[in-house]
Amino acid sequence: MKAVVAEWEQGVQGEVRVTHGRLASITAVRGGGRVEGPRFSVSGPGRVEIAVDEENVELGAWPTMVTVATEAHPFTFLLRDVHADCPIWIPAVGVAVTEPDDTRSYVQIAEDIRSRGLQTALQRIASEPEESYQTAAAVTRSLQVPTWLGLSRDMRTFEVEVSREKQDFRITAHYHGGGLTLAGVENYQAVHRFAYGRGPGPVEGLTRRRLEDGVLPILRGTFEDDDVHYHFTTFVTLERSPLTAETLRGTHYLVANGYGYGVMLTEAQRAQFDALQPRELEREEETVLYYRVEAVNTGQAPRYAWFQAPDLMGAKDTFDGVRGFRVCEDSRIRSLARINGNPLPKPEVACLLRPGETATFEFRIPHRPVSRERGEALAAQSFAARHAECRAFWQAKLAAGAQVSLPEPRLNEMLQAGLLHLDLVAYGLEPDGSVAATIGGYNPIGSESSPIIQYFDSVGWHDLARRSLNFFLDLQHEDGFMQNFGDYMLETGAALWTMGEHFRYTQDREWVKAIKEKVLKSCDFMLAWRGRNLGVPRGEGHGMMEGKVADPEDPFRTWMLNGYAYLGLARTAEMLAKIDPKESARLASEAEALKADLREELRLNFAKSPVVPLGDGTWSPTAASWAEGRGPVCLLTDENLARYGTFTCRDSLLGPHYLILQEVLSPHEQMADRLLEYTTDLYHQRNVALGQPYYSEHTMAHLQRGEVKAFLKQFYNGYSALADRETYSFWETFAHASAHKTHEEGWFLMQTRWMLYLEEGDTLRLLAGIPRAWLGDGKRIAFANAASYFGPVSLEVVSEVNQGRVAARVTCESDRRPKVVAVRLPHPEGRRATGVRGGEYDPATETVRVEDFTGQADVVLAFD
Repeated sequence: MKAVVAEWEQGVQGEVRVTHGRLASITAVRGGGRVEGPRFSVSGPGRVEIAVDEENVELGAWPTMVTVATEAHPFTFLLRDVHADCPIWIPAVGVAVTEPDDTRSYVQIAEDIRSRGLQTALQRIASEPEESYQTAAAVTRSLQVPTWLGLSRDMRTFEVEVSREKQDFRITAHYHGGGLTLAGVENYQAVHRFAYGRGPGPVEGLTRRRLEDGVLPILRGTFEDDDVHYHFTTFVTLERSPLTAETLRGTHYLVANGYGYGVMLTEAQRAQFDALQPRELEREEETVLYYRVEAVNTGQAPRYAWFQAPDLMGAKDTFDGVRGFRVCEDSRIRSLARINGNPLPKPEVACLLRPGETATFEFRIPHRPVSRERGEALAAQSFAARHAECRAFWQAKLAAGAQVSLPEPRLNEMLQAGLLHLDLVAYGLEPDGSVAATIGGYNPIGSESSPIIQYFDSVGWHDLARRSLNFFLDLQHEDGFMQNFGDYMLETGAALWTMGEHFRYTQDREWVKAIKEKVLKSCDFMLAWRGRNLGVPRGEGHGMMEGKVADPEDPFRTWMLNGYAYLGLARTAEMLAKIDPKESARLASEAEALKADLREELRLNFAKSPVVPLGDGTWSPTAASWAEGRGPVCLLTDENLARYGTFTCRDSLLGPHYLILQEVLSPHEQMADRLLEYTTDLYHQRNVALGQPYYSEHTMAHLQRGEVKAFLKQFYNGYSALADRETYSFWETFAHASAHKTHEEGWFLMQTRWMLYLEEGDTLRLLAGIPRAWLGDGKRIAFANAASYFGPVSLEVVSEVNQGRVAARVTCESDRRPKVVAVRLPHPEGRRATGVRGGEYDPATETVRVEDFTGQADVVLAFD
């Protein structure tokens, strides 16, 4: 038997319930009161002793849990967690749980813990200087990610791997994810190996990889092999046609989707795939990877340079030294190589370079082998001309979107490179076919494609966003269900949410009319699904849909699944408000009912989930990732939890914190406080979730709450650790899983967008999350024609703080412009303005509020 005592600050009455054990007795030790079976009441301050037998206080699964169910503040604790030297102190409840030999009162326990001067993770972040890329990068891991090159819309891509550690050069030809998942589909994943330089030695040879201009999908780099420096450039273009928007055909979205990892097709979709596939593979024109190496002798004596032509791993090819061709068994040309403008005579060559002399080694790899005639034509192409075309092609894409200029060059480049990364793997037929907004090698997923499509809308690429949304409608099941990947069950609500976001940007009622019946079918599918769960008891997921939401096989009533369903219903109601008011009202009512059930179920889950310790000595209530759960699964079960290298992924990446982003919870309410408080202490490192960090989207909540330091801590530590610092591509996880993961990159881009501008009701918040260092003297922040719910927005801020002045101009002249504009202008040294022109200044938030905004506003802050 084990006994504990609860010290209460004030009088209380409640009931004690024990799980995985038996309540033996309750005794009111101090404060008078009454005990009747499991119920008790005491006057405050009071002391209650609780004795439990048949208890399990050992390490491992199924520990004894004690729930104290009071009307106002129910809570649960693990019996094994009670120790006198570290009492369970819950200030929000006004209780401390300790061992019977501990005679301290609640006040004494609270004073003892406060006197230690401890801090939670969020308190510590708030007390530290603002995070920057430099401070984050100094402590976070630096990962190298293979570079994906392609054309956009076309699934025939190339993955270029240049290993810094091994000096290993590989180029892999992909059909989207590689064609590994559909029975009967050609398994064509060609890996070409090649080399230059003497090979790996004790010194790293790769000094720098970089995208051209820092942003374009053209990879450049340098290998230094003592005196011989090898400078390489590689890109992808069309085999014959000039690369332009007009010549780009793309790939049918269904075929591209069929080649992704985790694809799910209905019988009808598979039949359509089988019919379309041959035409999409047997193309008259291939995509081609061009690669040039310029080796220069920087020394004072002659030196040799070495080159090896590409060789397909495992293929029985021959090398034609007359033409420099790598020839397949069927006589088609796999690749071609040249040196100093002439065919490479042997697969491997050594070239003597006099001091200052340069040798140029080139090769070209068509995505699939081509005929000798086509190979001859390819050999005649000009590297310089095709390179110039490729540059112009990608530059034109960037010019067609919002223009952003930030006083942090790396972020400027990442915004542009990131947009092109998303576009490169958005597959479909040009100019107006549906588009598969894929996630690197994965197929579109309603949840993971959401930030990708929403960022397309944010930069004004509304047509591409609409086409990407049509993908989900095209593949909708007959009953309205949307499911495209790996048995995930949450896609329907998430896709509808992003459709609603697209409507907020565009107000495109004609599009909504065209898709109305399909979105209604999806809404009714979710409502019927919810209806089947209305008989589930309260506290176990009443009215909540059940189903897997990510890779873990957890078919439960998760908050993430149901929060997306709420968002989908609510946004659909918005879309239909002017088109079908009756259906709009019905769906709005259903959405609010679901929201109410989710809030009540979460409240009950907090009550039955165990409290956990925080860094400041207090303990916080927790919640499970699904309504049936009894708290963090990483603490309570004996399952194989480790996934993506972390025990906590099912709690930190799929937990109830999603309900803030999903608008079920206000970021300012107590349940949100609890979620951010304990997840940051228990699951995060430097406010970044472990494993697959961008599955924990808590950054929006920090911005909404005005917690700039917490936002910046996650922002900089997240991308500095997960993205390649030279080429900006993202991994999926810290464990090097899944390169070119555009879901992660999409959330990073959306976080940057929110940092710069964020809509809240009738208010447009500008620069809510920027570092104060961005307003150092002489610095400028500007963006033009950024898309928002209120129409195109432009902003320019110029800092002259050494002269005591910061000026901002905001323009948003659409007929749906915001009623209020709030511009945050933080002084780099934290000083508060002494004068303001153009609005009302709030020194606490360093924000100027412009009421009754007319379309343009000029704001000036003065500092003494």
